[in-house]
Amino acid sequence: MSELPRPPRSRFATVIAAGVAGTTVEFYDFFLYGAAAATVLGPVFFPGSDGLLGVLQALVTYAVGFAARPIGGLVAGHFGDRIGRKRLLFLSLLTMGLASVLIGVLPAYERIGAAAPILLTVLRLVQGFALGGEFGGAVLLVAEHGPARRRGFWTAWPQAGGPLGNLLATGALAAAAALSGTHYTSIGWRIPFLASIVLVLIGLWVRMRVTESPLFTEALRTARPERAPLLRVLREQPRALFAIFAARVGENAAFYVFTIFLLVYAGTLGLPKSAATAAVTIGSLVQVAAMLLGGLASDRLGRRPVAITAAIAAGAWTAAFFPLVATRDFGLLVLAVCIGLACHGVLTGAQSAFYAELFTTTVRYSGVSLGYQSATVLAGAAAPLAGTAMLRSTGSPAPIAITLAGCLLLTVLGMISAPETARGTLR
Repeated sequence: MSELPRPPRSRFATVIAAGVAGTTVEFYDFFLYGAAAATVLGPVFFPGSDGLLGVLQALVTYAVGFAARPIGGLVAGHFGDRIGRKRLLFLSLLTMGLASVLIGVLPAYERIGAAAPILLTVLRLVQGFALGGEFGGAVLLVAEHGPARRRGFWTAWPQAGGPLGNLLATGALAAAAALSGTHYTSIGWRIPFLASIVLVLIGLWVRMRVTESPLFTEALRTARPERAPLLRVLREQPRALFAIFAARVGENAAFYVFTIFLLVYAGTLGLPKSAATAAVTIGSLVQVAAMLLGGLASDRLGRRPVAITAAIAAGAWTAAFFPLVATRDFGLLVLAVCIGLACHGVLTGAQSAFYAELFTTTVRYSGVSLGYQSATVLAGAAAPLAGTAMLRSTGSPAPIAITLAGCLLLTVLGMISAPETARGTLR
């Protein structure tokens, strides 16, 4: 199937806005939990544990959300390839918003005992399930609407929802901590979760105005939808699945080490929570620009060269990242985070279109979602959890730095294992 004529600019702008708004809101809710788990959820839901043990227990509930992401990706991918991208994106955003609001009103352990961490875990699973279908659909909707010659640049926009959501999450928690003062542990941390309902309503309104993918609509017009799109992907394109999985592992691990694990490590150094969250907030702004630059560069130079260069740069930077943070100097802390997230931004910006271009329209949602979300279980969940466990047992961040460098080598392998896609057309 050749690519169809592109929609008018005004309609395409709505597609971009829907992708950015939706991913920003979903990642805001998802990262809000991660930032809260690294700073405050331990004493609220796991009282009586020592410092890092309480954080580790909170991060376990954080990690289970990643276990649900592949399941959410499989479900959303299956129905997204059968009934359309738009409906699944609407449902994923609504589900994420409801789960986040319920976390904001969940009673603490001292009020309802063991039921508190159990319910917290259930809601985290719901968050993970909702986010599992988000990336595949949002990026694909833009890829299937947008012009081929700048596909890398335009698909980087919904990808930028990740750091934008992280920026909002860390910024909201920092503001809540400053405004609530001594009441932060009891009341203040809940405010950003409750406020997400406003962002969700805005995101839903924008997504209601988006048209369905023209490539998907044309595919349904000419043939019946795949009965089992995932099975076809597994049977016919296992190499593409491996490429996405491997390429995603290092990228995902780098992001969570440079953000969520950073908050844990900074706390052990005695750095104020406000300093660490401020550094991540500033770094997230740099990361957004780097993602768009990575997408633009991938259109001109190719997806693989840009992504491989960025992965190698991120791996090399791990050697300087932790020593700079350990100086306890705020300026060097910001420098460490900004360069780390800049390398990550270029990497993920170059990968967005690459993922979409590996599959045909009738199975694209399933293929991208499975490969992309499966890697988050290994990388996104394990990076801050393993890092905290290693830090608690060794007192040093060196093991997590070595592990991250290994993950980024896997990303290089994943990018090499697939053909260059920048000059191809979506089928």
